[in-house]
Amino acid sequence: MGYAPCSLVSTLQIRLAAMYDVLVVGDYCLDFIFAGLPAFPRLGVEVVASAFAMTPGGAYNAVAAMHRLGLRVGWAADFGGDDFSRFILEQARAEGLDPALFVHHERPLRLITVAASYPEDRAFLAYYDPGPAVPAALKSLAQVAARAVYVAGLFCGPLFDAGRLLVRAKGMKLLMDGNSHEDICLADAAVRRAIGSVDLFLCNAREARRLTAEEDLDRAMEVLVGLVPLLVVKDGAGGAYACRGGQVLHEPALAVTPRDTTGAGDCFNAGFIAAWLEGRPLEECLQWGNVVGGLSTEGMGGTGRPVSRTEVEERLKGSE
Repeated sequence: MGYAPCSLVSTLQIRLAAMYDVLVVGDYCLDFIFAGLPAFPRLGVEVVASAFAMTPGGAYNAVAAMHRLGLRVGWAADFGGDDFSRFILEQARAEGLDPALFVHHERPLRLITVAASYPEDRAFLAYYDPGPAVPAALKSLAQVAARAVYVAGLFCGPLFDAGRLLVRAKGMKLLMDGNSHEDICLADAAVRRAIGSVDLFLCNAREARRLTAEEDLDRAMEVLVGLVPLLVVKDGAGGAYACRGGQVLHEPALAVTPRDTTGAGDCFNAGFIAAWLEGRPLEECLQWGNVVGGLSTEGMGGTGRPVSRTEVEERLKGSE
């Protein structure tokens, strides 16, 4: 019996190691959501909400949404010994998420947001404890493989560059969400390099405008698609766009009465990625994203309204 070339052996080893469809890189967040607000909070005035939820957020939204759609999801995340971390871990266990890539630290790692939620948008207060010097993501990338790595936010710098090299060495696709601080823009060469290194970049319309300093959305998309092979832009009630080369596709948003939009973009990403990994046409990928993201707004938080693969398929079948 002959021996396979080294390159073939390496490829087979990577395929065998790819126990995940998607490896999600990103922190948890615990969301305190106040909805049904009669007015926006202001100093010296108590504003009483008519609805409240304490729910997992951050990367958890996309992880749970992908898991509910039937994807094999690995989540590389750090947790502390605090009550907030414990709450998220309890929710992850109840959801049936794979804990193999969780890293636990004997100190507080509190990642918290307070959201004032309105049907059209929301405002946030946040507090984040400093993360570990070597995050769970980097450890996991060295240990496992997946069909795709999804970065649940716009990251750049030395740690991202090291992770990117591991992703490419294992032949995995690299996907990134556009969530980032307000001062992040393409004027920073590191930001341009990071976005330019991914296979799929998903952002919302506000992020696209801020990153490019272009108020016209068409122009902002034109700038971004010059950096990435595939760009997806979520525009809320305005639907979603997919841009590839000179091709621009648009799909209208799902008609829903939103209760809370927190996490809707993360859920859109989950739906789009699930369809994209199956090789569906871009129009269908946008439709999957619109259904999963749209239906998520009927509940509180990104995971309060579960969306299954069967429901997505039935919704799309009914719209034909």
